[in-house]
Amino acid sequence: MRWENLTDDRAGHGRAPDAALFGAEAVTTRTLDTPEFSGVTFHEIRARSIVNRVPGASRMPFEWTVNPYRGCTHACVYCFARNTHRYLDLDTGLGFDSQIVVKVNAPELLRHHLGSRRWSGDHIAMGTNVDCYQRAEGRYRLMPGIIEALRDHANPFSVLTKGTLILRDLDLLRQAAEVTDVGVSVSVGFVDQELWRTVEPGTPAPERRLDVVRALTDAGIGCGVLMAPVIPFLGDRPEQLRATVRAVARAGATSVTPLVLHLRPGAREWFMAWLAQHHPYLVRRYERLYAEGAYAPKWYQRRLTRQVHELAEEYGIGPSRPGLPRRVRAPEPAADPTEPTQLTLV
Repeated sequence: MRWENLTDDRAGHGRAPDAALFGAEAVTTRTLDTPEFSGVTFHEIRARSIVNRVPGASRMPFEWTVNPYRGCTHACVYCFARNTHRYLDLDTGLGFDSQIVVKVNAPELLRHHLGSRRWSGDHIAMGTNVDCYQRAEGRYRLMPGIIEALRDHANPFSVLTKGTLILRDLDLLRQAAEVTDVGVSVSVGFVDQELWRTVEPGTPAPERRLDVVRALTDAGIGCGVLMAPVIPFLGDRPEQLRATVRAVARAGATSVTPLVLHLRPGAREWFMAWLAQHHPYLVRRYERLYAEGAYAPKWYQRRLTRQVHELAEEYGIGPSRPGLPRRVRAPEPAADPTEPTQLTLV
């Protein structure tokens, strides 16, 4: 495993391009003999940095991220972050789902970083690579320390998650919201039970995620829904879109932002293998739809976005806005008002 060569030349901290983020001597590998983590291996590491700069070409509405984990037991077949496991010489398929890297010193690293004179207090986004509230967080409890550090430094932040475990930290989120801008989004691309069981096997059910939206809203923390991904030919029928937007509205979400499935290298191969096994009749249609690259054609994205906007207005949510909810800096508006917001979160 290529621990020593794992680098982050985007962090912007003046580190040499070939400087490892952590050394092999700092890795402890654990395989737990419990039903919850059956087949899962944890690689506990002491990272050398935790705040990462978003690449300049990204369309994200923020510049900095914190990712305490690599790999994700949610096992979403479409997850764009699968390719990041290649940096460690790990498999982007089952390896991504079961070989989890845990940055056990993330809270202390973040607190030190926020206290640096060089840090200007910019917004920090979490859950933008893999879910920071995946099942591993129940064991390692990194997020309370992370939120406490952000709260104590009144540093604005946002969280995107499919996990219900975020409710464990509700009191900390409320404390942070009293002193800084806090944004929370929950990812719910569809409410179709059969589709959920096959493409997101390790996640809480969509209904449970909408319960999170409801609980956060009741607690006074505005919560938006990233309707992602909308999966072509499997989750994009008008009745499916209507059912999802209706459920989102009933949960009290502050906004709904649709995002069509995109298939980057690593995720593309894994998703297409899954598609060939479960829906072989769709393989050729996908090859045509994604013939130009990772993203569906603009005409398809515009049509889908328009449908969701109309449904959101019908159910009283209003049109979705770019980015994450609650005062997070939005990207520059697109020339076409029906153009979908092309995030890279899911």
